[in-house]
Amino acid sequence: MSLTHKNTVKLASILTIITALLFSWSSHAQGVDAEQRGLDIALEADKRNSGFVDSQEQMVMVLRDKRGKERARKMRTKSLERHDDGDWGMTIFDQPADVKGTAMLTYSHGLEPDDQWLYLPALKRVKRISSRNKSGSFMGSEFAFEDMSSFEVKKYTYRFEREEACGELTCFVSEWVPQYDNSGYTRTVIWHDQQEYRAQKIDFYGRANKLLKTLTLMDYQLFNDRFWRPMKLEMQNHKTGKSTLLIFKSYEFGVGLSERDFDQSALKNAK
Repeated sequence: MSLTHKNTVKLASILTIITALLFSWSSHAQGVDAEQRGLDIALEADKRNSGFVDSQEQMVMVLRDKRGKERARKMRTKSLERHDDGDWGMTIFDQPADVKGTAMLTYSHGLEPDDQWLYLPALKRVKRISSRNKSGSFMGSEFAFEDMSSFEVKKYTYRFEREEACGELTCFVSEWVPQYDNSGYTRTVIWHDQQEYRAQKIDFYGRANKLLKTLTLMDYQLFNDRFWRPMKLEMQNHKTGKSTLLIFKSYEFGVGLSERDFDQSALKNAK
């Protein structure tokens, strides 16, 4: 082999190595950028939903079986915003008679297990929800106990996937992977509209990384010239064919709730 040919082969090998390194660096940089952009989208959405201090809502929960048969429940929720940890929330059922007085209290956290308690009036006792049962059904609905916690940034890692049309809007599409223990989901894919960073749709993937449920958020309204809130949420279970619809009747903000409204005594005496 001539010296010139040897040099050519060596140069080609060096160029191949450099190209591979550049591709590896580029792929890594794109991955880092995608993770940062996914986090930025989540932070902006969280920022726009923050600052409400406290709130209470009235709604109807409609349970639908796979044949379309419906059962309706009237319920209320209360929320207390907290800045040193996750938000606190309480859900109270008012109708029908067989669930009247049933209430759930949630203390959301970051990576630590959320604290949740369920008051059962028929037994007149408070039952603590095990952190291992977060994927269990909440009151027979298609919402899981973990779905009832507030969003906390620390709970997930993030990755921006793409931009695409979502109805008449254009959305950011990101993947969120739960970092807390005992989640029933391997990952979620969420669509935020680019104008107001409102969640439009969330796909939930189960243990086998198969699409398990889809949550669609609809009919957004603006409250207090600041807070966008959906008036309808529908959770569709692709495995069972069942669905749960939440229809919000009212939202109120800054109603003067305190920590005393979210202790176990208040849970037992929810009115």
